[in-house]
Amino acid sequence: MTHLQYKENYDEARDLLTKWWAGEDIGRPAMQLTAKRATPIEDVPVMPKPEGWLTGDSISNYEYRLYLAARQCVRTHWLGETMPRVSPQVGPGALALYLGCRAVDQARTVWIEECIPPDDPESTRFEVDPQNPYWDFTLRFTKDLLRLADGKFILSFPDLIEGLDTLASMRGTEALLFDMMERPEWVHQSLARITERYFECYDAVYDLIKDERGGSHFWLWAPGRLAKLQCDISAMISPDMFKEFMVPVLEAMCERLDCVLYHWDGPGAIPHHDHILAVEGIDVVQWQPGSNAARAWDPQWWPMYHKTVDAGKKLFIDCNDLDSLKAMRKEFGAKLKQFMLIVNLPSPDDAPRFLDAASV
Repeated sequence: MTHLQYKENYDEARDLLTKWWAGEDIGRPAMQLTAKRATPIEDVPVMPKPEGWLTGDSISNYEYRLYLAARQCVRTHWLGETMPRVSPQVGPGALALYLGCRAVDQARTVWIEECIPPDDPESTRFEVDPQNPYWDFTLRFTKDLLRLADGKFILSFPDLIEGLDTLASMRGTEALLFDMMERPEWVHQSLARITERYFECYDAVYDLIKDERGGSHFWLWAPGRLAKLQCDISAMISPDMFKEFMVPVLEAMCERLDCVLYHWDGPGAIPHHDHILAVEGIDVVQWQPGSNAARAWDPQWWPMYHKTVDAGKKLFIDCNDLDSLKAMRKEFGAKLKQFMLIVNLPSPDDAPRFLDAASV
């Protein structure tokens, strides 16, 4: 038995999720339930707050970042199948930083500056310099967080990001959109090289953070090599272009993974639903409605959910409202077992009511 100080049912949760990923009946959807603790489960040192995440080409205020990450878990009850976890995160889209882009400080995150020469994109090498400060930070941060995590919480993958989104960070979105029309072969070649570099970094991190079962975590735990894939730039391209440029990337990446979560973000991405469902290796679709849209549990999305589960995919969505959960159970019946629901509870005492309402 493996125990975590921050999660008493760690083994049980992994057992249930292993069955859920395999399509076995666990009597309900998978449930990620969290609630705030009245007092932290333990004290973690508070370091002086720095001016920003990064400074120039080097990572600054390392100790602050390290202990801030470690403190993320101590004020939360981790219930159901949710895991106490920390990510060795530089910023979203870290792969573009490893490939030569520069990070600029923002509030609690970074902005990525383009690094592909505007007039000579063909000169781009798409290589990870072993001395790259962001890659060095990720490896060092991962190892130090593992030391703090031992027996308490687990580590998630950093948000690497891949495909067209990484190429857009490196090239600039507008320039890439023109490239897809004017130099499509270069785009295809660049995407293939980005995929190779992705797995160089992914494999190195996976070897560090995988648990004794070979499981890994990004937003949810999976019994093997897990990745979250995405294409947020898809809101700006046609389904035909998504099929031409991104579907081959998704198919190639799925072949090298055990469990795949696709981050499907916003109404602008809806036209690509059929192509996403056609990628056999995608196991779970995470629907994120986007800002100013109805919440993920709103009935307006239910036709998309039926289509998704009928295609053999699982769904990963928020559902913070108990009455809406009951309505979803009535609407989807046994199909609800293919969902994973994220619920932020007012109190840990509310967990049994949500678990009971989700039982099918």
